[in-house]
Amino acid sequence: MKSVASPFYTAEHDAFRDVVRRFVAEEITPYATAWDEAEEFPRALYAKAAAIGLIGLGFPEEYGGVAADRFMWLVAVQELARAGSGGVSASLMSHSIGTPPIALAARPELKARVLPEILSGDKISALTITEPSGGSDVANLKTTARRDGADYVVNGEKTFITSGMRADYYTVAVRTGGEGAGGVSLILIERDRPGFARTPLKKMGWWASDTATLYFDNVRVPAENLIGEEGQGFKIVMRNFNHERLTLAAGCIAFAAVCLDEATAYARERQTFGKPLTQHQVIRHKLVDMAQRVSASQAWLEMLTWRLEQGENPVADICLLKNQATQTMAFCASEAVQIFGGAGFMRGAKVERIYREVKVNAIGGGTEEIMKDLAGRQMGL
Repeated sequence: MKSVASPFYTAEHDAFRDVVRRFVAEEITPYATAWDEAEEFPRALYAKAAAIGLIGLGFPEEYGGVAADRFMWLVAVQELARAGSGGVSASLMSHSIGTPPIALAARPELKARVLPEILSGDKISALTITEPSGGSDVANLKTTARRDGADYVVNGEKTFITSGMRADYYTVAVRTGGEGAGGVSLILIERDRPGFARTPLKKMGWWASDTATLYFDNVRVPAENLIGEEGQGFKIVMRNFNHERLTLAAGCIAFAAVCLDEATAYARERQTFGKPLTQHQVIRHKLVDMAQRVSASQAWLEMLTWRLEQGENPVADICLLKNQATQTMAFCASEAVQIFGGAGFMRGAKVERIYREVKVNAIGGGTEEIMKDLAGRQMGL
């Protein structure tokens, strides 16, 4: 994805890129299809990813993290996409949305207890916000946490939770106060708490990623597990969303690039009417259109990342970029499958798997419609 003349990447970024690329080529790509069919991947992959710095990237070094800027994070996300398996990427990196609230706002004792285990790959972290009654409407969530002595008692239901079955630690958005955003808090819930149950979900794509509905039936959680103060949850979640949306955009653009690479390689080999597909103008134009969208989206991603590194908070641009990225992925996945023809409809091809995974990106982290509405409000419309 990186241009040779890019001003955004240093030798350190390039070295890390090489490490992650080898890791993906050796530890993920050969097994991606089998893992997708099995609807899981080995838990040992987390520790392997942690060993090269993937899991700890950007987290405090005192807890086992690795110092990194946002461009290092782009490198990680986009290199993982080379395997062509969004399911593996989603669950392997579910800590990237589940753990930042802990690192940002939890009490020192809670950080010291859980962060080293997560960042070493020994434990898995998940973010738990979406409910059956509403997805992006965080301010109106219904799961409650009622204070009872030294504990909170949690009741409610969450759904579409990535790593929902296998996670050890769940960062859960709950209502501790009245209606609206001011009544929302975050609390850490361990998987073995009595009254906490999970049900796996079947999905269109991301088969290798376990996804679940969670049930909390009078689950008692120590008050020390509160992340931040009561009523701060909505603010923390919104800050978390910015990172998640940028990450989703980076991944979508990288998956679009995989489609371009796969389709180009196939078109050079596949013969029709006595010549390679690339010698048919209509196919060349498809590939050029794909390349144009990938390059434009990547340029926007990197420029926006640079602005974030300068301390800006361009919320509208993050929303618009997420939509640009998901639409680029959708276009490139569709065109790649079309170029592959019947072979693109067969399971096992990267382009087929990516095609099935398009819609989850246009929904997760805020739907395209929500992104447009939020961007419009930020623009004063």
